[in-house]
Order: sequence, then structure tokens, then C-alpha cells
Amino acid sequence: MKIGILYVKGALPLFEDFGNLPTHIVNEYGMVNGVKAHKALNGLIIPGGSIMESDSIGSEIRAEIYEMARNGSFILGMCSGFQLLSNKTDIGRRSSCPIEKDGLGILDVSFRPMISNDRVEAEIVDESFLTQGLVNSNITGFHCHTYGDVKGGAIPLCYSMIKRIDYTNNPRKILSGVKNDDGNVVGIMIHASLDENKSLVQNILNFMDANENDIKNIYNANTELMRKLKREIGVNTGINADNKIKSFKLSTESNRSPKVIMIASTGSDSGKTFITTGIVGVLRKKGYKTCVLKVGPDIRDIVPSLYLNKERMENFSSIKIAGLGWKDLETVLKDVKLQNYDIILVEGVMSIFTGMLNNKVPYSSAEIALAGNIPVLLVSACNKGGIETAAIDIVGHLKIMSKLGIEVKGAILNKVYDKKIADIAQNYIKRETDLEFIEQIPKIKIEERGNTPEVELKLDEFCLNAMDTVNKFLNVDKIVEMADYPEFIGYTDHETVLNKFK
Repeated sequence: MKIGILYVKGALPLFEDFGNLPTHIVNEYGMVNGVKAHKALNGLIIPGGSIMESDSIGSEIRAEIYEMARNGSFILGMCSGFQLLSNKTDIGRRSSCPIEKDGLGILDVSFRPMISNDRVEAEIVDESFLTQGLVNSNITGFHCHTYGDVKGGAIPLCYSMIKRIDYTNNPRKILSGVKNDDGNVVGIMIHASLDENKSLVQNILNFMDANENDIKNIYNANTELMRKLKREIGVNTGINADNKIKSFKLSTESNRSPKVIMIASTGSDSGKTFITTGIVGVLRKKGYKTCVLKVGPDIRDIVPSLYLNKERMENFSSIKIAGLGWKDLETVLKDVKLQNYDIILVEGVMSIFTGMLNNKVPYSSAEIALAGNIPVLLVSACNKGGIETAAIDIVGHLKIMSKLGIEVKGAILNKVYDKKIADIAQNYIKRETDLEFIEQIPKIKIEERGNTPEVELKLDEFCLNAMDTVNKFLNVDKIVEMADYPEFIGYTDHETVLNKFK
């Protein structure tokens, strides 16, 4: 038995394990090892990512998906894969007017912008190949999407209970899954639903009439497929990880966590995500197995890193601040010890100080760095206040961070538009601080951005540009050396923080 997974630019085939079911790749021409997908496969999984935005779905794939739907094969669309099966998606979250992308129209719904990044429980309300015998029961997983407002006439399959919408607390029940009339095509927004709910996987196997030998062959084929996919960085890039460097622990002590470093900034829109993504890509090329974590709830920020890294979104990927996010820092540090990572990168949120004077503890990247004994690489963007201001921001931030006890290992002037001015600013930072690692990254123009409202939408272009930029302008080996062993030492109480600022 063969279960395909769509492997095209912008797809996230390893964002989750999909119950260890996929056995074969479906390429951009709708083919499986030279055979048309509808003839080769028993079912198809369409993963999340930026499939709609990346324009990677041609007429050949569309024809194969239509044919599989007609002949009764199962099709499961996850998040962006769900959008592909729908009528259309408005991707214009930052646009004054809709920017609509047409789907296949197999599922009679359309999508509009609505951000959700919660861990969720969802109630199943109808049966399909996926949910046979599970009506009125709950499943678990997580949301990670920008376009989650689902409206239309398709048969509802499940509803998720979420806490936040578009960055604000707004608990409600929302439609998160639908099916076609025949029940063989399902779209769902709940990532990791197959991994966390074995009954869904068993239903798929039952739908295919898989016997014990079939199941064994599926799982064996999946193991080999995953090994093959992990060798490539990104999707259809032709860039492979260096197999000469085997995965290894930077720590020589087996009971210690891998070393960690935080990529933090002096303000929003500094380029943290771009730089973190690039560092991850270069490390993956060198053979490192890298864990990427996000401070706060917006796990969408580390999706580009996972696209290059071919690692799953884990239930410890989001570090809680003020109750926002998935897991508290102490638990996260315990969880990552159990994984086979070589190094951990933590992407901060907003400015490293944003939220620190709030009486909720912790509420900032600074408090996370301090509580976990995590060294920091500080990024300051030059595109808004100018290069001079960016340099002054680095010096000012570093002095306060030092006063608080946070160790800053290096700084980056990002989005530099004039190297002569940046050289003067760099010398100023060196005079005012004891930093040895101070680097410049020029302002990068991504031509492929087109008219899309967010540069991150086209995962492939964004990620490859980030990887190429970091490879050219940063010494990643030095960044690895800056990392240190984390240790949860507890949060500094609010009164102490206030006194240090007085």
C-alpha cells in the first residue's frame, strides 16, 4: 500500500510525522516514481506550509488530486493543504483589499485571515474516513496558521476550542475541519492530530483495509522516506546536509542539555526570524541537528527554520511568558535534554525588554534569558532609526542587560544600507562595550516577494535568501562557540527588576 505526501516548494512535509503513514513522494508534476499519483496511491496527505502562496501547484497536480477524489481514495489536507482543497483563500492579511488564491473547490469552504497558535482540543461532530466511530469525542493537536477563518457549505467535521485570535484573548469554538459529501476528502487545521490521536491513524488504515503485513510495510517505507527527506535542506532545493558530519552532542556530558543561544533584538522588525532561519540553514548544511524554540506564543516565526531544518514542531517549541505560549521554561529545558540535538537556538519576541516591567513574571525575552542562563546574540536593525541609532541601541541595551546579569556574546547591525557609516558605528560599539563579535548584514532585497503582503509567505525564497545571507556575512562557527549550557535558576521577582531600573 502506498500513501503519498505532496512534496513541493512551500510544503512542510516534516512539520509533523502524520502518524508515520507517508510512504512515497508526490512531485510537482503529480507523479510517484514516474507513475501518475491516482494510479500509484491508496491515499494522499497534503501538508501545511505556504503551498497556496508559493504558487507551486500546477495543473498536473490539480488533475491528480481531482482524480483521486473521484475514485474514492482518501485525501487529507492539513492547514495549507486544506486551503488547497477549498474554494479560495484571502492571503491579504496586511493588504487593504483581498488577495485571493483559488483552490481546487473540492471542499466548499473559503478562508480569510485569522491568526491562531494555540494548543487545542477539538470536538469531532461527524464521521469520515478519518473520524469513523469518533463522533462526540475530542482530539488534540495545535494550530499554527494565519488564515484560519473557515466559512462555507461543506459538512463540518470538527470544532476547535481556542484561547486567542489575532494576538488577543478571545476564547471561542471555531470550525477547524470539514469533509466532502462522500467522506473520503477531509481538510483539517489541527497539526499533529495524527501523531497525538492514534485512533485517527487506525481509521485511515481501516479505510484502506490494511492488514498486519500491510501496516508493517507502511511503517518500514515511512522510515526510509523520512530518512531520504531529511537529507535535503528545504524542498526541491538540491541542497543536502553534509553527511560527513554525523549528529553529535556538543556537550561531553550525556546528562546535560545541548548548548543554547538566544537571538534577541532591540526592537520589532529587526530581522530575528530571517537571521535565525539563516543560521539554522547553515548549521543544517554543516550537519548539525538544531532545535529552534520561540519565546511566546507566535510559533509561526520558527516555521521558516523548520522548513530548512526538516524538524518537527514540538510541544515544547513555544516558551511561555505571562501564560502565553505552550510550556514554561523549566519544563522546556527538561524536555530538550531528552532529544538528540546538537545545539538550541531560541528566537526572542519583540525587543528583549518588551514586557519586562509588567508585573506578570516572566513577560519578556530578557527574563527568559536570565532565568535559563542563556547567552544572547543581539540584533539591531538600521532601516528605521538609521545605523547610528541602531548602534546606540546596542550599547544601551547591552549596559542594562549586563546590569541585570544577562550575558551578551555578540551583536549584529542588520539591514545596513551604508557600509562606511556602519564601520564607524561598529567601532563605536567596540569602544563602548567589551564585545568581540560585532557583524554587519546588508539590507537584502528579495525580488521574489512580488505583491504578497508578508515576505515570509513564500517560504522557499525567504529561507534560501536567509541561508545565503547568513553564509556570506556571519561566522556561524563563532555563534556556535558563543552558546552555553542552560540552567534554570528561577525568575527574578518583579520588585528586584524594578529596583535595577531605578
